[in-house]
Amino acid sequence: MDIDTGLIPMRMSSAPPDGVIPSVSPLRTRKKGDGGASCSAGAIHHRWDVNIPEARAIQESLAHLVIMQDCLGEVRFVAGMDVGIDIRRSTARASAVVLTFPALQLYDWAVAERPVTFPYIPGLLSFREIPVMLEALEKLKQAPDLVICDGQGLAHPRRLGIACHFGILTGIPTIGAAKSRLIGTHRPLGPRKGQYAFLKDGPNCIGLVLRTRTGVKPIFVSIGHRVGLMTACRFVLACTTRYRLPETTRFAHRLASSGALHGFR
Repeated sequence: MDIDTGLIPMRMSSAPPDGVIPSVSPLRTRKKGDGGASCSAGAIHHRWDVNIPEARAIQESLAHLVIMQDCLGEVRFVAGMDVGIDIRRSTARASAVVLTFPALQLYDWAVAERPVTFPYIPGLLSFREIPVMLEALEKLKQAPDLVICDGQGLAHPRRLGIACHFGILTGIPTIGAAKSRLIGTHRPLGPRKGQYAFLKDGPNCIGLVLRTRTGVKPIFVSIGHRVGLMTACRFVLACTTRYRLPETTRFAHRLASSGALHGFR
């Protein structure tokens, strides 16, 4: 059985050997106007009171707007977002947690609640969760430079998972870091932290399967918006400490579940 032994490189290399992806510093990437893909982040709006076919049509119409290259400047504040559902009250609670980067210290947080208006349907999570996520984002005093979403980005049947959708609507650079696979196949990957395998849907690369902790099952990283794939993986690794999930996700999940962060580390 072939094992993908690729490791996400964490340092600059002026002459990388064949087969090794050159690294980019997680602290600074291409700025707006530096060339390459357009980094324009014009406001995008659409209705949320839609049915299932309309929701899928919206995803298909927005997918071409995803910027799959690095279009972000210096990252000083990185955010995690999560949504918890209170089934008894039919209410969604979104949390937004801002950490300093690279120290990963808690800097700001906000919570928002609103009624659930869209059913749970795999592939259409955005229509259930993004409206309340936008409300939580608006409550933050410190705007994040980057958001790591607990869900898919490009690794989605219509190439518009929640990370892509949220990034397009807000203009904020986003990354999808999901705990499980929605679509795609991959080769086995090695057991060490930082090892990865490409996630493919047919001939297309839609993300990476990334080992964030040695000997622990991997997570699924994909482009959200305005962040290239390898840069996304380096940010996820930089935000992962002793646990499988990035600190952004851990803080956000705790806040969405309980509404408090007192004593949490």
